Formats: sequence, structure tokens, C-alpha cells
Amino acid sequence: MSVYDIPLRTLSGDPISLADYRDQAVLVVNVASKCGLTPQYAGLERLQKQYGEQGFTVLGVPCNQFLGQEPGSAEEIQTFCSTSYGVTFPLLEKTDVNGEDRHPLYAELTRVADAEGESGDVQWNFEKFLIGKDGRITRFRPRTEPEAPEVVAAIEAQLSA
Repeated sequence: MSVYDIPLRTLSGDPISLADYRDQAVLVVNVASKCGLTPQYAGLERLQKQYGEQGFTVLGVPCNQFLGQEPGSAEEIQTFCSTSYGVTFPLLEKTDVNGEDRHPLYAELTRVADAEGESGDVQWNFEKFLIGKDGRITRFRPRTEPEAPEVVAAIEAQLSA
């Protein structure tokens, strides 16, 4: 199954699919509002603003699997993201990224190895997967900042492809 075929839901419960973004570069990030890495929202939003009109989007995936750091309801998550970080990129419904109830999207994404050749479970909040216009996936671990040179280079390479 392609990542483009997996049914998803927005934070408000509406159906959505990565097929809606097939000709774009999409940075899928599992996010949390009570994590030491939460300030990465600011960098994600700057990427959205900088590259959004060029065929790029961030797709935030709230996840409460790491020490309960995303405990809020959909409304609370939306309010936090918009008021604290001015988030304009789409947010999906709260999702499991690891374990028995891992969402099918993450079953596909976690097959991809990072720069060190490691695949498997998401390590923590703010792990990033760049799905290119060509459908190829590049993985960046949680501590890699959204605006790190390697992330920006990968996004720009996809936008110029």
C-alpha cells in the first residue's frame, strides 16, 4: 500500500488523504504540546510559511505515546497550536505512531531508515518524515531541528525536482 492510499482524518475529524498532496513535498511530524521539543512548532511553522506557496506542507500528527505529552482534546490541541505558535499547517487526529495500534501511515513511514541506516519505531515526539513529490521518504530523528541544513536541503531538493 502506498502512503497516498492510507485514509487519514484531520484534527476536526474530516477525512483527508496524502493523495491530496501527491504533487507536493510533505513533512509529516508527530507533535506534542507538553514536550521539551515542543518549541520545534515555531520552526515547522516558519518552514510552512517559507515554502508553502512552492508546493510544500507540514502535516502535524499529535501523539500521546511519549510520557503522555499530548493529553489534550482535539479542540485543546488546535487552540494550543494556533495561540502558542500560530500554526497554520494541517493537523491530523491524535494517532499512535508505535505499538499494536500504530496507524497504517506510521506502519509505512517507520520502514524507512534514517541517515544512520536505522528504521523501526519512532523514537520520540517531533520525528520527521519528508515525503517527496516523487513519493520517496527521508527520515529525520526528533532532535533534528525543522530548519536544520539537512532538512532544508531535502525540502529544497524536492521543490526544485
